[in-house]
Amino acid sequence: MNIKDKNIDGLETVCKDIRAEILRVVSKNGGHLSSTLGATEMIVAMHKVFDSKKDPFIFDVSHQAYAHKLITGRWKEFDTLRQFNGLCGYTKPTESEDDYFVAGHSSTSISLGVGAAKAIALKGEEESRIPVVMIGDGSMTAGMVYEALNELGDRKYPMVIILNDNEMSIAKPIGALSRMLSSAMASPFYQSFKKKTESFVDNFGEGAHYIAKRMEESLKLITPGIMFEEMGIDYIGPVDGHNLESLIDILQRAKELKKPVIVHCQTLKGKGYDIAEGQEEKWHGVGPFDLSNGNSAKKSSSKSATQIYTESLMHLAKHNDKIVGATAAMPSGTGLTDLIETYPNRFWDVAIAEQHAVTSMSALAKEGFKPFCTIYSTFLQRGFDQVIHDTCLMDLPVVFALDRAGIVGEDGETHQGAFDISFLRAIPNMTLFAPRDEKSFHQAMAFASEYEHPCSLRYPRGSFVETSLAESIPFELSKSQLLQSNNSEILFIGYGNGVGRAYETSKYLDIEVSILDLRFVKPLDKAMLRDMAKKHKKWFVFSDSAKMGGVGSAISEFLADEKILHVELESFEYSDNFITHGNTKLVEESLKILPSQLAKRVDDLC
Repeated sequence: MNIKDKNIDGLETVCKDIRAEILRVVSKNGGHLSSTLGATEMIVAMHKVFDSKKDPFIFDVSHQAYAHKLITGRWKEFDTLRQFNGLCGYTKPTESEDDYFVAGHSSTSISLGVGAAKAIALKGEEESRIPVVMIGDGSMTAGMVYEALNELGDRKYPMVIILNDNEMSIAKPIGALSRMLSSAMASPFYQSFKKKTESFVDNFGEGAHYIAKRMEESLKLITPGIMFEEMGIDYIGPVDGHNLESLIDILQRAKELKKPVIVHCQTLKGKGYDIAEGQEEKWHGVGPFDLSNGNSAKKSSSKSATQIYTESLMHLAKHNDKIVGATAAMPSGTGLTDLIETYPNRFWDVAIAEQHAVTSMSALAKEGFKPFCTIYSTFLQRGFDQVIHDTCLMDLPVVFALDRAGIVGEDGETHQGAFDISFLRAIPNMTLFAPRDEKSFHQAMAFASEYEHPCSLRYPRGSFVETSLAESIPFELSKSQLLQSNNSEILFIGYGNGVGRAYETSKYLDIEVSILDLRFVKPLDKAMLRDMAKKHKKWFVFSDSAKMGGVGSAISEFLADEKILHVELESFEYSDNFITHGNTKLVEESLKILPSQLAKRVDDLC
């Protein structure tokens, strides 16, 4: 879509068409909605002023970049958004040269911009290229942003940072005055005057510097930009993020400054779709819905693992006032919303700050509390150092409850919960276990609430796989549970939701198998495994996790240490690749891990 030659009326029409297409496709496929609708005018203005073919366009998280996809030649493919083999819901350079970087986790954008700016300077391309970063106010809660801003303010690389602020509100009188000042501060006259004043003041010593600085600060105190200015970054704003003409003018001026500039834009979440406008979290990411009334198109009758977690933690918290918890900006997704509302002094949303969440919960553990640090599997990666340094080194009894473990479907590579077993298993003092169904989840939570060392339990997005296997018994450290036993040479070892997959696979076989719920991958139930080695020589591992460093690796290490040489071990965990986005069943089919496919693999190996 060529928008360079369009006037304001034409661009307004483009915005209207983009919003209509986003609503049509997201209502059908699901996806991120409120943030991407709110960012439409800003993205159109970015493409009017800058050139994504040469200027690095860097979107933080990139869930708000749907308009960018539509502008950059993906309109015909947009129907495939988040579908298997279709467009990704985030920026992805292998999908388009206009996507500068992969994104899916927050607060990386300004660091990427600094790196791009350094490369541009080294190549001598400052006159023809400039990084353009779009970051939301939520992402500004993470420390990485300020690490990047600190260096940027010191080194003064040219960069335009568009701060998409859809949370803050400014009273109308202040807002009107601030908009007037923002336009003035972006003007060539003001910037020229500022430079001349600085040069003039230099000739009159320290006293004149002090007076000039205080005058400038007095002017800027009526805008929120003083913090950025103190870091050495020019600030323009707040401006109306839906006023295209003003946005284009200010972005053009910011581009011409040839220095780091933050343009603070205020936007409305869900802009253009009345039902979603405002601050409701439920419209951030949605499943398919009825566009006419906003009602969800899919209603699951099965209880999700997250719902079970909420119920269990609520019960434990009610009977034990030492139980506390935190989540990192995902209270609804992790099931902590009700707990935060019921116990506001014991459960906290600490914003997009996984590192802070881990370390602060570790201090609570040292003070005698029992913290449940509730984070998506993919996001705990951001707190890996803190798990080692601040939790495990001190052997503190923090519980890491890892939601979305395994394949998450349409969010794809950046969100798949594949690696938590691999990176946590290597840490001393860490205990790893997993429930397989609703009853075992409550039992795992009861165990975790009493356990006096660091531990982690993982559970899937959506519901557990239902089975008709033996009923779960209470959890006991390192103890597995044999669910089905016979004289077959084949043993299926399931971990967490992998138990259900093992059971489903067994139903496709003409031969009987024994099924073991491993429960603990660290420490292993060595006595049970030794016993199983006497009865079964072909072992198959089922776990929704990466194979490298995963459950199969743990068992293989055990067999090697015990010098058990006759057992043949095959793991059906994920191979050493990042897993694409799409409907979970289609993704699993592509990985050849559907129960019917696994049964064939078992047959072939036996």
